[in-house]
Amino acid sequence: MSEVNVLNNGQKPIVQVINLKKHYPIIRGLNRKVIGYLRAVDGVSFSINAHNTLGLVGESGCGKTTVAKCVMRAIDPTDGQVFLLSSNEMVDIAHLKESVLRPLRRSFQMVFQDPYRSINPRVMVRYVVGESLYAFKFHKKEIDERVDELLNLVGLTPEMASRYPYAFSGGQRQRIAIARALSMNPNLIVLDEPVSSLDVSVQAQILNLLKELQSRMGLAYLFISHDLSVIRYMSDTIAVMYLGRILEFGDSDTVFHSFQHPYTEMLMAALPDADPKSDWAAEKVVGEIDTWDAAGVIAGCIFTKRCPYARPLCRTEPPEYKNIADPAENPHWLACHYPLPGGKSSVNQKTFNQ
Repeated sequence: MSEVNVLNNGQKPIVQVINLKKHYPIIRGLNRKVIGYLRAVDGVSFSINAHNTLGLVGESGCGKTTVAKCVMRAIDPTDGQVFLLSSNEMVDIAHLKESVLRPLRRSFQMVFQDPYRSINPRVMVRYVVGESLYAFKFHKKEIDERVDELLNLVGLTPEMASRYPYAFSGGQRQRIAIARALSMNPNLIVLDEPVSSLDVSVQAQILNLLKELQSRMGLAYLFISHDLSVIRYMSDTIAVMYLGRILEFGDSDTVFHSFQHPYTEMLMAALPDADPKSDWAAEKVVGEIDTWDAAGVIAGCIFTKRCPYARPLCRTEPPEYKNIADPAENPHWLACHYPLPGGKSSVNQKTFNQ
């Protein structure tokens, strides 16, 4: 799908991803022959504006983190474009050489899932937070002042800069990781499951901190999670991902209240407040996501194997990815031959004319 999912209200996006792909070769035999490709990301498109959060949600193995790594250029995309706003211009960073890309890395940063493994335990917090500043050869006085400012910004104190990471709790470590990500005043922060390893009460504090920082600094977030309650709280727009592709995309209210893809419905049914009397029963969920399905050439819809509503057309023809919303409404993109009647009420309205 080459279309770009945009809910920008005329604004210039901070990041714009077009038809992003990441394929890994499958090698077999003593002669190391390539017999196929695993399509970890297969044609993903989206854009994110300042002050906005795109929530990327899906089961483990669907390709969320691979998208993040491609956007961050931690790995090289196989194909596609990743435009980043830098000096008021959109620059395609997808295939830039590292020497050209390095100065642009100030514009985007990442916060990782595990605050215990993403922070070097052998150095003081001052060096953790100021890591990028040291890399770009700022003066020591500037670094010290900036680190103190960042620690205050994330709810810590400058005195903590002289401590080592072992002296901090998981929530405090994640605040340190957020401070490190903010050190170069980025436009975009990629957050890969940033609260999944924290206690629930601490999760709320970190999420509130992220929203406050976004409002104050105009940040754009790519927020990755499998927790729909977190996604709902944080996101302005939501992309539902399965086997490397986006199956449903729209603003947060649309996806949560008017979802129309069976996969989205399956994810919603797993929420703690889901209706236990709904027609979507546990036995209707056929197996778990199989990433190896992304290695074969699937003739029809990639969700066909697990969809309880699949018909013959679903097995032979891939669905068109199109905007199903009225022209006057926010875009609602969907890839499904037979959309559900609409929203949470459809949990009890699944009647199809066979």
